[in-house]
Amino acid sequence: MTMALPSGGLLAASDSNALKDFINLICEPHWFFIISCAGLGVFLAGYRTLTKPAVAWIALVVFTLAYVLSALDPDFRSIIVKPDNVPITIMMYLVGFFLWLAFRQAAVNDEKMASGRPLTEAGSDDKVLVWPDLVYIELIALVFCTVALMVWTVILRAPLEQPADPSVAPNPAKAPWYFLGLQELLVYFDPWIAGVLLPGLIVVGLIAIPYMDKNPRGNGYYTFVERRFAITTFMVGFVILWVVLIVFGTFLRGPNWNFFGPYEYWDPHRPAALVNINLAQIFWVQMLGRGIPTEGFAFIPHYVIRELPGIVILVFYFLVLPGILRRTVFNRMGNQMGAVRYHLMAQLFLWMAFVPIKMVLRWTLNFKYFVAITEFFLNF
Repeated sequence: MTMALPSGGLLAASDSNALKDFINLICEPHWFFIISCAGLGVFLAGYRTLTKPAVAWIALVVFTLAYVLSALDPDFRSIIVKPDNVPITIMMYLVGFFLWLAFRQAAVNDEKMASGRPLTEAGSDDKVLVWPDLVYIELIALVFCTVALMVWTVILRAPLEQPADPSVAPNPAKAPWYFLGLQELLVYFDPWIAGVLLPGLIVVGLIAIPYMDKNPRGNGYYTFVERRFAITTFMVGFVILWVVLIVFGTFLRGPNWNFFGPYEYWDPHRPAALVNINLAQIFWVQMLGRGIPTEGFAFIPHYVIRELPGIVILVFYFLVLPGILRRTVFNRMGNQMGAVRYHLMAQLFLWMAFVPIKMVLRWTLNFKYFVAITEFFLNF
């Protein structure tokens, strides 16, 4: 005897699978990255409307509902319930809340400036006494944080594994969640760039910001209209090139560091059919239809001739392009900042832009290096 399920149930299951397949598709790295950039652009363009409390509450409810329904999928649930990954869920809510809070206050101030009204912070006396006001607030926060951590330790087991064994490596082997962004960069850059140069540039850039950006507008009050370039650049660097990379490493990177959709089973046996190619191969073999040079010319070593296309591109990008931008897009900014500060800002800006460029090239063309001088372990 056979039993037939109601057609509505079959349709619902079919629709559910189709929706999961679609979400898995748009979570492919290039689509996920494009959607993230587009979403950030829409948010910055319409922040005055999108940060209104009613709109924010709708977005919060929709996101939470989608997250809860996604947790019904066993593959997605197996990811988010790991003790290591619980902070990522908390992080997404906290990042969303504080971005909303900052941009909501900026939207209110920008509307007041447009209508000629005084700013929210105008004439406010925000001074408080250390004792008792500040100490009481800190004490209350300390108590709440202590209780929260105690509850956390009771509910979630510490993610401790067996003692380290060099013959047994976890798959995937992931860094702590706050280092997942750097670990993701190792896919696209040589270790000396991803692990030393880029973090060093981040630190140098943060130190240099007060010396490069002397614009007095926005000091002591929230605004976006008066600081569009600075805030947009920060948002791209923080949200796109840090938070999104952490989400990549948490939810989408599975065994063998392959990309998986949020509703896909992490199959450790799934092959990764990737054939990475360098710019030298694209230029000499695919474009010119000849072999890669193996002999030098006069006093020029063969590896310089081999990597000449990449060297030319990098020289143009880091040395010539800042001057072109100075005379076009950043003309006004260059005049205000002066030569030294502008070129420092331009180099930091181009390095930040170089990261997504390299990521997109890897996702779309399996592109590996612009310059690969393996004779000296110099890959760029």
